[in-house]
Amino acid sequence: MKPLVADAGLPRQGGTNRAVVDVAVGVLLRPGGDFLLTSRPQGKVYAGYWEFPGGKFEPGETLQQALHRELHEELGLQIEQIEPWRVELVDYPHALVRLHFCKVLLWTGELQMREAQSFAWQRLPVQVQPVLPGTIPVLQWLAQEHNFSGATHLEKALA
Repeated sequence: MKPLVADAGLPRQGGTNRAVVDVAVGVLLRPGGDFLLTSRPQGKVYAGYWEFPGGKFEPGETLQQALHRELHEELGLQIEQIEPWRVELVDYPHALVRLHFCKVLLWTGELQMREAQSFAWQRLPVQVQPVLPGTIPVLQWLAQEHNFSGATHLEKALA
C-alpha cells in the first residue's frame, strides 16, 4: 500500500523506518447523508484541522474495540452498528498512520465534545476548513458512492 504523503516538503520525524500507528476512524452517517466531522483539539498536531473522529488502537484491541472506546471517550457516544470500510496509509511529518475507516450507521447518546473540539454535520462539498489530509480520500470515496462531481472540500486559505 503506497502512502498518501501529507506536507511532503517537511522532514519526517523518526526517519524512513518509522513504525506504523494504527488508528480506528468513525465515519458517522445520518440517514439523510450528512456525516460528522470534528476539529482537532488545541495542543495536538494539526490543531484546528477537521477530520473524522477516532484514535489510536490500544495494545491488544480489535478495530471494533478501539472504535467503540475512542468514540465514547471523544464524543460520549455508544456505537451500535459499524461497517469496516477502507484502509488508508498516510505519511504525516510526525507519524506514519494506518487509518482504518468504518462507517458508523447507528449509535446512541448525545454528542459531547469531551476534548474541547468542535463538530459539524456536513455534506459534500464540505464547508469547514482546513481539512486534514487523511480526511480527503474519504470525501472522495463518499463522492464516488453518491455520484457527486466537483470539489469535495474548500481549499485552505493562504495567509
